[in-house]
Amino acid sequence: MPEAQPEKRDWLKALLGAFVCGLLFYVIFSITSAIIAFFGRVLVGATLATLISAALASAAAMAIFESRKLTDLGLAFREGSRRNLIAGILLGAGSAIAIMLIPVAAGAAHFQWVRDADISIGGDLFMPVLLFCGAMGEEIVFRGFIMQYLVRGWGKWAGVIAAALFFGLLHTGNPGATWLGTLNTALFGVLFGVGVLRTHELWLPIGMHFGWNVTLPFLGATLSGLTIRVTGYEWIWNTGDVSHEYLSGGAYGPEASLLCTGIIVVLLLIMWKIPVYRGWAWLLEPRGPEAGEPGPELPPAS
Repeated sequence: MPEAQPEKRDWLKALLGAFVCGLLFYVIFSITSAIIAFFGRVLVGATLATLISAALASAAAMAIFESRKLTDLGLAFREGSRRNLIAGILLGAGSAIAIMLIPVAAGAAHFQWVRDADISIGGDLFMPVLLFCGAMGEEIVFRGFIMQYLVRGWGKWAGVIAAALFFGLLHTGNPGATWLGTLNTALFGVLFGVGVLRTHELWLPIGMHFGWNVTLPFLGATLSGLTIRVTGYEWIWNTGDVSHEYLSGGAYGPEASLLCTGIIVVLLLIMWKIPVYRGWAWLLEPRGPEAGEPGPELPPAS
């Protein structure tokens, strides 16, 4: 019996699908963020609109190009998904703590109380919810349909890198953005993409993205150029000299530092080696099983 031939890749269709999804996300986000911001704060509008727009755009793209539903992107929550999500949160939070405590331990940075900081318990409790919505929305749109459709048409690494570059470039408009911050953001995109390739679902990168994003503001650091005040103290580099921006990250925060670059490399090695549970995503394995049972725990990659 002849062997089954692999599905022929269509790079042009993959590019078209990714473009349509990105365009839909941009249009929906522009509308929903303006509406939500009109009734609340700008941060609320940006984070909630990101999740809403990502879900609607990705669902529409899946329906148009594959006649499938949104959860087929690796969003079905199985028993193993919980473990992947928790592992991602711990990795993201742990690396964010490390990037701040290493300079403090070396005497290069310190924590400082902020006078007259407008802090509320309700805001502190609500902030993780907003940050989770933002992280989940970005992972759905970048590592969901766009990356997975590019992987289908271009191959694994071409799809992962292309989506990561797009992810990094979209952060160039953030306050204090630098070339190193853009590079590190793109590297984070590669890291999250590897998480999708290993698990065939989005929960591990969602957890890492959220763990990182929620830890930096709560420890007083700037997040991608944005100052989100949730505590009464802030993380301060001991010198404001421009020559130290490659170490401190400058106005963009620690994500624009060389230390962040090193931590991402370490995280890539960890991501490649840790045991994970295998989920299921239609665009990555359309001929695979669609059972609701969690996949086996995968050993570290060889």
